[in-house]
Amino acid sequence: MTKRRALITGITGQDGSYLAEFLLEQGYEVIGMVRRSSTVTFARIHHIQDKVTLVSGDLLDQGSLIAALRDYKPQEVYNLAAQSFVPASWQQPVFTGEVTALGVTRMLEAIRTVDPTIRFYQASSSEMFGKVREVPQRESTPFYPRSPYGVAKVYGHWITVNYRESYDLFTCSGILFNHESPRRGLEFVTRKVTHHVAKIKLGLADKIGLGNLDSKRDWGYAGDYVRAMWLMLQQDQPDDYVVGTGETHSVQELCEVAFGHVGLDWRDHVYQDPRFMRPAEVDLLVSDPSKAQKALGWEPQYTFKDLIEMMVDADIASLKEEMK
Repeated sequence: MTKRRALITGITGQDGSYLAEFLLEQGYEVIGMVRRSSTVTFARIHHIQDKVTLVSGDLLDQGSLIAALRDYKPQEVYNLAAQSFVPASWQQPVFTGEVTALGVTRMLEAIRTVDPTIRFYQASSSEMFGKVREVPQRESTPFYPRSPYGVAKVYGHWITVNYRESYDLFTCSGILFNHESPRRGLEFVTRKVTHHVAKIKLGLADKIGLGNLDSKRDWGYAGDYVRAMWLMLQQDQPDDYVVGTGETHSVQELCEVAFGHVGLDWRDHVYQDPRFMRPAEVDLLVSDPSKAQKALGWEPQYTFKDLIEMMVDADIASLKEEMK
């Protein structure tokens, strides 16, 4: 029996690395698409780099996408690549649109051209809900994005639906709520907090500046969420699913759990910095994941507390290693 083959764009990112691990465990042959760049980092996939095949490609260049599909003939494509840092989308709105929105169309066109039987997963985002129209948010909730990133993700989401309905392609969108891990970039608030908690605990820092402490998110563990991506492409019919924990926590709660885990009071170390306030804030994102639970049989394995404590422990371990 030949191995199933999957192509992952954005394999060097947090989600790409966890998905690659998961697919390898399922017996897949994994192809990872990476941009040719002098600054690409393979740290997140270093431990599995000898088990995956890396191919050069770019969502800005359709020819490279067609070549990758023709050369490697995957049965599944997971499009996780994006300009995915929300604050940067205000500094680079056009680039964000080119990659995060039009990049999806380029990949869908490549699939339609090369092999329309390929099953396609699009990484949609809870940021599409933005100024929320209802709480909690489900698949039918109207979108009202509040950042260039959110707007670009809405385009990527609807073009995925459009290709499914227009060309009968097997395309799915996972509307994933915030998902974090020790592999999260330092620019994201969860990792920023856990990394600073580790530094403060080890005497390497004393304060951390944050934006809106009342901002609430539905935070889960990235390792749980990649399982939902895979499950979507194993169904008889393609569809879109909200994936989240159904719980909401504020940035202040994040600080309470992270500092509390190492016996510190967050109020002694956290101050609000106006530089980190968003031009248009998203106030309350919380998922209704009941469709994914019923149709996919998916449930998160890690609680919010489990996740934040895991991240603090990982940051302490990594800083101790650096200090040796």
